[in-house]
Amino acid sequence: MSEKITSRHLERRAILYVRQSSASQVVHHEESRRLQYAMRERLDALGWSDIEVIDDDLGRSASGSAHRSGFERMVAQVCLGQVGAVAAREASRFARNNPEWHQLVEVCAVVEALLIDHETVYDPRNSNDRLLLGLKGSMSVYELDQLRHRALAARRGKARRGELRLNLPAGLVSSENGSTEKEPDQRVQQAIELIFQKTLELGSARQAALWFVEHGLDLPVRYHDGNRWKTIWRRPTAPMVARMVSHPMYAGAYAYGKRRIVTQIEDGLPRRVTRCRPKGEYEVLIRDHHEAYICWEDFERIQQMLSRNAQQRGPTHGAAKAGKGLLVGLLRCARCGRKLRVTYTGRPRLVRYVCDRSQLSGDDGACISFGGTAVDEAVEQELLRVIEPGAIEAAAVAAAELEQRQEDWVEALALELESARYEALRAQRQYDSVDPENRLVASGLEARWNRALEKVAQLEKRIAQERDPGASSQASVDLPAMLALASDLAQTWGSPRVSMALKKRIARALVEEVIVDLPAERPEVELVIHWKGGVHVRLSVARRRRGQHGDATSKDTIDAVRVLALVCNDDRTAQMLNRSGLRTAKGLAWNRTRVKSVRHGHGIPVHDPSRQAEEGWLNLGDAAKHVGVAPLTLRRAIERGEVPALHPVHRGPWVVRRQDLDQPSVIQLFERVRGRRHGPGLPTSADQHPLFSSGFGDEAP
Repeated sequence: MSEKITSRHLERRAILYVRQSSASQVVHHEESRRLQYAMRERLDALGWSDIEVIDDDLGRSASGSAHRSGFERMVAQVCLGQVGAVAAREASRFARNNPEWHQLVEVCAVVEALLIDHETVYDPRNSNDRLLLGLKGSMSVYELDQLRHRALAARRGKARRGELRLNLPAGLVSSENGSTEKEPDQRVQQAIELIFQKTLELGSARQAALWFVEHGLDLPVRYHDGNRWKTIWRRPTAPMVARMVSHPMYAGAYAYGKRRIVTQIEDGLPRRVTRCRPKGEYEVLIRDHHEAYICWEDFERIQQMLSRNAQQRGPTHGAAKAGKGLLVGLLRCARCGRKLRVTYTGRPRLVRYVCDRSQLSGDDGACISFGGTAVDEAVEQELLRVIEPGAIEAAAVAAAELEQRQEDWVEALALELESARYEALRAQRQYDSVDPENRLVASGLEARWNRALEKVAQLEKRIAQERDPGASSQASVDLPAMLALASDLAQTWGSPRVSMALKKRIARALVEEVIVDLPAERPEVELVIHWKGGVHVRLSVARRRRGQHGDATSKDTIDAVRVLALVCNDDRTAQMLNRSGLRTAKGLAWNRTRVKSVRHGHGIPVHDPSRQAEEGWLNLGDAAKHVGVAPLTLRRAIERGEVPALHPVHRGPWVVRRQDLDQPSVIQLFERVRGRRHGPGLPTSADQHPLFSSGFGDEAP
């Protein structure tokens, strides 16, 4: 027994600490673990009878980056004065970082506990032992650091030569000689090529994922079943597609060091987290390293597109969406240089562009703010002017590309059908090889075979439908129709079938940005359009005054309200407008309040019976009574142009002025009519609706 061990130490418990750094060591390094547990025999020989083994930290590193519950429990028991000695096979088992190692030594010195390894016994209160323990702890940390740097340097050296084997994405495999090759499965190759094509075509990874989901196509992914990596098929999601189209190995490049480990302090403890490096800061990037699915130039285009699609961060403008603002993400303030944001207000939704630099800096108000309808229309006209010369050629190219895309889709279905047939044959062979009397196995294999056959039948039906022009769910390519649309580009652009997202993508393909300012001396919006080719165009768009809207009430409706107010009150005017199918500028039905608002806005006086009688305005029934004929007779005379009258809405009243009825020519006309009468005419009092003319009578003038 060592002279450092006293009865005071033996009266307390001894702790044996067992640890291995990784799960791999726990599985494969059994001898090391046996040697650590064998330290219990050394403690027995030294005189301890109460020995506790703490092995909670098997598979946990002692570098300080991992949480070790066993080590914390051991230190807590030492602090309570319940432990006389702590033992481990080597000092490095306790800790490989200075803070935890020195903490253990300090605590043991305070409570007079010993530290024991397979060589000797250490008393932390002894200056020589304390020096030796400090050296052992420092050497343990240094050793770990050297091993880490040595392994990392070897790994980086191999990566710089492109020889380090990495976890390859779906569609790429390692050959026997270590080179990277395409997956031999043609279905996998075709699916990966198609996802890159659709991302370029549709402008975002999310839209490409939605296209695959809409057409019932799956994507290959790599899956480790515990023994080996294999390819399985899953329903696409936007994050899955984004990861695939941003992986440089699909572009034939060997990439190493795409992520880096960062240590940060959380709740007072160090924690290692992974951070992605920017695209241009990979440790190793070797182009043309292996066969590619997409050329490097197209891959770079996709990365720029994904960067621009980021949600309004920095100079990006986000992906094209369905909002009504055409220039979202393209407008830049000429005063502060910030991008303008868009807001939508009112019903229907009205576009408004705002630069809120002043609000962000703590000032009141906005830097500039203006309605976007007129600005969008002005830029639309410039876009159409630029696009129109090449529209017909673009339509022909689009028709050819559409045919090719349909063929690609049918080819993808055909490859999926071939794979499904293979799975069905495989299921059949498995079913045939089992003993029919073993129903527990045979029934499961039979169900698997039936599911495979059902999938084959479904795919065959889909392919037959797509190849049948009459039953195909895809519209056939009509080149003459596409050329006709291209010849009238303005009408095509304004069609409701053209989505706003497509218009935005066209605008962003042609326009780099638009510098906008509001001059104080003129009620205008000044625009400078920066085209992609470097040409700049200046535009001035008149600003609407406050309360003036681009969807204001039409002039014809205002004129109709002006005439109806001569003979009708506001309630009756609203009825006439609604009966005639007219709506307000916001698409709403008319009522008394809305009619009143239009009158006040355009200076139209309210209906006044006394003023009506003074000015001599009559409806059709009163006018017919004034001249002594039936309303239908008067109406026919008005339609022939023999009597002046106003007809503001097609299902509303005729408005006649008394002075026009008192003209000699009109008086003579109706005297002749009354003289040709063979019987009494229809009394005016019998007309249930004197304001309207029925138009169904048989009386002729």
